[in-house]
Amino acid sequence: MNLKRVVVTGLGALTPIGNNIEEYWEGLKNGKSGSAPITYFDTEKFKTKFACEIKNFDFDAYFDRKEIRRLDKFAQYAIVASDEAIKDASLEVENVDKYRVGVIWGAGIGGLETFQEEVKNFANGDGTPKFNPFFIPKMIADIAPGNISIKHGFMGPNYTTVSACASSANAIIDALNYIRLGHCDVIVTGGSEAAVTQAGMGGFNAMHALSTRNDEPEKASRPFDATRDGFVLGEGAGALVLEEYEHAKARGAKIYAEVVGGGMSSDAYHMTAPHPEGIGVIAVMQNCLDNANMQAEEVDMINTHGTSTPLGDVAELKAISKVFGDHAKRININSTKSMTGHLLGAAGAIEAIASILAMKNSIIPPTINHEVVDENIDPELNLTLNKAQNREVNVAMSNTFGFGGHNACILFKKISE
Repeated sequence: MNLKRVVVTGLGALTPIGNNIEEYWEGLKNGKSGSAPITYFDTEKFKTKFACEIKNFDFDAYFDRKEIRRLDKFAQYAIVASDEAIKDASLEVENVDKYRVGVIWGAGIGGLETFQEEVKNFANGDGTPKFNPFFIPKMIADIAPGNISIKHGFMGPNYTTVSACASSANAIIDALNYIRLGHCDVIVTGGSEAAVTQAGMGGFNAMHALSTRNDEPEKASRPFDATRDGFVLGEGAGALVLEEYEHAKARGAKIYAEVVGGGMSSDAYHMTAPHPEGIGVIAVMQNCLDNANMQAEEVDMINTHGTSTPLGDVAELKAISKVFGDHAKRININSTKSMTGHLLGAAGAIEAIASILAMKNSIIPPTINHEVVDENIDPELNLTLNKAQNREVNVAMSNTFGFGGHNACILFKKISE
């Protein structure tokens, strides 16, 4: 079967280090940390008192009062990022077949703040179930793509993928396959998350998953460093417009990159911990290479899942060494979570965007905050430590993994005729 070629024609981002694509890229290449003390609630009794929040974005100016009441933060983030990507792609419903334009979105949790506040209000009341009529439609994870399609009139496939932190990477792979198989011409895809809440911080603290480096929050996310002690929770959204290649050419769209492959696997090992030898990660990267019909030696950079957890970082790097062999030493490996924190269900999308921008600009963003060498990590691997590196990138890989053992991997390539 002849599969259609799929390209990226639009990008949008709302992140802790930049509120649009231009700001996000500036933050990435300059090694900007998005971690700071939490401003959303009183953290006095919390073990972790910092996170990577969205900063200096006026949501009241972007949305009217009615929309603010009806949209959880994660859906607001989705709309902001997707609006930018759709505008960037010059995608207008009048100029396309709206029945062949879909929205496939990822969210690991969805409207956590809405759920938290409604339950708190009920618990503090007299037992009468007085819930906001928008409670359910604000909370459910599928409401983000629903709102995007309603706003823009896209009437193709519309749904949310939920696979914890792999959610938006899975959404991108689904979008890739829908277009490859000829079912759609264009899909707006990506993911969003807004879990910097009392419930989110408390829940992850109870799991001992978060860093507690409260004295130096800006340095807390430190993938591959021997003193790493957990991830830093982030929030935001990333959006990509994926399009069939000939369709994009016919309408004169600019093209950022080609999406050449997507792989998925399961660890089948533990609810939250990776297999120590990274067997699921080995499988997903090999699946992705096979899906793209590419050789390991063709890959120039890998944006790792790299969450800054003691177990996860080592397992992923072991897997990279296994799959890529001696070539692993010639790959630029990095973790942009050192700057953005971990955006959970949105991580795959913003890291895919980081990979595409690295390829476009021939600059590998750094893994910041590295100070102490971990003796469990191969010293010959180029982890792009602390400073961006100039390099031509023709093929970029982006890894994303989630609780439950969900693994997703995407390959991007510089466009060729």
